[in-house]
Amino acid sequence: MNAPGVFDASADLDALRAGYGVKWGSLAPDVLGAWVADMDFPVAPVIRRRIHEIADFGYPHWPAGDPVITAFEQRMTARHGWAPAPGRARVFSDLIQILQVMIEHATEPGDAIAIHVPTYPPFLASIVRAGRRVVPLPLPGDGPADLRDCAMLVLVNPHNPSGRVFTRTELAALADDAADHDVVVLADEIHADLVFTPHRHVPFASLGPAAATRTVTATSATKAFNIAGLRCAVAHIGPRRIRDALSRMPLDYFGQPGVLGRAATVAAWTEADDWLDGLLVTLAGNRDQVSEWAAGLPWAARYRPPEATYLAWLDCGDRFGPDPAAALLDRAGVKLSAGAEFAQHTAVDTGSRVRLNFATSPAVLTEMLTRLSAAIESAA
Repeated sequence: MNAPGVFDASADLDALRAGYGVKWGSLAPDVLGAWVADMDFPVAPVIRRRIHEIADFGYPHWPAGDPVITAFEQRMTARHGWAPAPGRARVFSDLIQILQVMIEHATEPGDAIAIHVPTYPPFLASIVRAGRRVVPLPLPGDGPADLRDCAMLVLVNPHNPSGRVFTRTELAALADDAADHDVVVLADEIHADLVFTPHRHVPFASLGPAAATRTVTATSATKAFNIAGLRCAVAHIGPRRIRDALSRMPLDYFGQPGVLGRAATVAAWTEADDWLDGLLVTLAGNRDQVSEWAAGLPWAARYRPPEATYLAWLDCGDRFGPDPAAALLDRAGVKLSAGAEFAQHTAVDTGSRVRLNFATSPAVLTEMLTRLSAAIESAA
C-alpha cells in the first residue's frame, strides 16, 4: 500500500475563493464561509495521485468487477464490523439520487416517510417533491419515535446537523419499530468515518438479519475525504423487492459516476486512512474550540458538542430575530446555515438555530469565532 501522505490542516482561502466550490466562490471577499458541508482542507495526496495516474478516459472496463463495490464491502467489514451481503450493492452518483430512487421504488405517492428533524434540507425537499408526506421524528432522548402508518424511515446516522451518533440500543429500538410496522429503512451513513472517540458508528444493517433485509444502506467517501464534486456513492439494497424493481429498469437508466470519481473513492477507502486519522485529530481540536466558545455565550445555546461530523448546531434564542444566520452574516461577515432550512415542510421550529461548519484551519476558525463574538457583544 502506498503512503497516503500527511494530513494538511491549512486552508488556502484565496485558492478556495478562486475555485469552483460554492462554499467560498459564492461569497463576497470579506465574508468567511461556515455553511455548506464540505471541508477547506487539501484532498489526501494519494487521492490526487491516483486521479493523476489515470490516462484513459474512454469507456470503463472492470474485468474483476466494479472496484468501488469491492472497496465498499471491504471497508464496511474492516472499519465498521459489518459484512455486506454480496451482490446487493449498486453505484450511484450521490446520496440525493439514492434517496430519490428509493422513494420511487419503495413507496407510493401520498405515503408517509419518517425522518428525524432537524435534518439535511435536500432530504426534506426530495420527499415533498416526490409527492410523499414528511413525518418528523424527534432525536433520541427528545421524545419517542412512532413509525405507525409510515412506508419508509430515512435514518441519518451520524446525524446532520446535530452530530449525534445513535447508540446500538437506540438503533435496536428503531429496528423493532420498523419491523412491527413493515417499514423500509434508508440508512444514510455518509458521515460514518467522521466519528469521534469514544463513540462508534453502528451500521443499521449490522443489527441482524431482520434489519438487514429491510435496510438500504447509503454511503460515500465524499464527506470524510472532501471529494463531493467527484460524485460517487454506493447503496447496499437489502429488500429483495427493491432489488428486483431496480433490475427491471433499463440499463444505465440512473446514470453512472465517471472514472475519476470511482478512482478517488477506491483510493480514499483503501489507501487514505492515515490522512483520515490526521483529519480527525484536527476536527476534534476544532470541535473543542467551538465547545469552549459556545460555553461562554451570554445565553443558553443548548449546545451539545457533536459526537461526529464537523458541524456545530447552535441556538441563538431571540438574540438576532427570526433569521439569526442572516443577521450574523450582516454583522459578523460569517456565513452560517439557517436553522429553519433543516425543518422545512414540517411544523418543527428551528428558526432560532444556526449550523456552523468548523472543518477549516484552526486559524480561520479562530477568526470566525472572534467575528461572531464581536457581533454578539455589539448586540447585547
